[in-house]
Amino acid sequence: MTDETLIEVQHLTKSFVAASNFFGKPTSFVQAVDDVSFSIKRGEAFGLVGESGCGKTTIGKMLVGLIKPTSGTIVFEGQDLTAMNPVQRRGLCKDIQLIFQDPYASLNPRMTIGNIIAEPIKTNKLLPADKVDARVDELLECVGLAPYMRNRYPHEFSGGQRQRVGIARALSVNPKLIICDEPVSALDVSVQAQVLNLLDDLKDQFGLTYLFIAHGLSVVKHISDRVGVMYLGKLMEVADKNDLYHEPLCPYTQALLSAIPSVDPKTRRKRIILEGDVPSPIDPPVGCRFQSRCFTDFGICDNAAPELREVIPGHWCACHHYDNIPPEGIAEVAAKVARASARPTFGRDASPDSKGAEGLTA
Repeated sequence: MTDETLIEVQHLTKSFVAASNFFGKPTSFVQAVDDVSFSIKRGEAFGLVGESGCGKTTIGKMLVGLIKPTSGTIVFEGQDLTAMNPVQRRGLCKDIQLIFQDPYASLNPRMTIGNIIAEPIKTNKLLPADKVDARVDELLECVGLAPYMRNRYPHEFSGGQRQRVGIARALSVNPKLIICDEPVSALDVSVQAQVLNLLDDLKDQFGLTYLFIAHGLSVVKHISDRVGVMYLGKLMEVADKNDLYHEPLCPYTQALLSAIPSVDPKTRRKRIILEGDVPSPIDPPVGCRFQSRCFTDFGICDNAAPELREVIPGHWCACHHYDNIPPEGIAEVAAKVARASARPTFGRDASPDSKGAEGLTA
């Protein structure tokens, strides 16, 4: 872990009990997160993208301390968070904050927004009592709300305004890392853009570090410096956003990017239609998690899970095809990708359906 690294995750795993026998002994588990490793530098926005159930939110909750990992380590500024007891961990709560997905359920309806924002300041004793109100007014202005709104209740605000209140609450304790758990997924498209621009401005203004969790690759590209793609609890690819969007290496990433609609009406993007269903996290495949839907399978994927390796400087990928296939097989891989990209869309144009617009369904 270098001085530039703020938080480093190594071999993080989380399993939930799915079923127990008559005596209460667990008999099956849901593998929500399985051997995930990544790091986030200071001042960086790291995007984590994947479809529902892939483990993105579980990772965020483990980093903030809401869920205890089954195994693995989380090192924050040189301190192993997984080795700390609750009292020690409580002292770091203000350094890692969370912006929740639902702006309606994340705010106490019985408290004014002024009290909601002031509560973390008072709990952590960051300011004298006579300076708290001024700090609340300052935070409201930072997120684009007027100070006179401090005496209003959450039900008097729109969804976008409530999410701004949630952002102000996260900023109130001067955090070093903010975990944004799909902060715009419950908002209208026009409001999403406003909130994303606000988060981007606040990052530069306060020197913040983000873990930005989202479904849509187009949303993640707007705010992230690097992007990690997850599938069924595994990290499939990690790269700089420009490298990932222009030269995706993992077949799953290629399929996701093909589902993003083009803003140019004259451009018809070729869709890669994934076949089959996502395997159950209770009984995941033995080899590659994506093998049942992959269009470049050569057989080795059935037996051994690929490791996340740096196949190009700064570009990590968990795929056997870039490490194990012989040189003469590369042409066959390229041909399979080309055939998959040229599959018909059954009369529909290149723009995906409502779920595909998020860049995740196939």
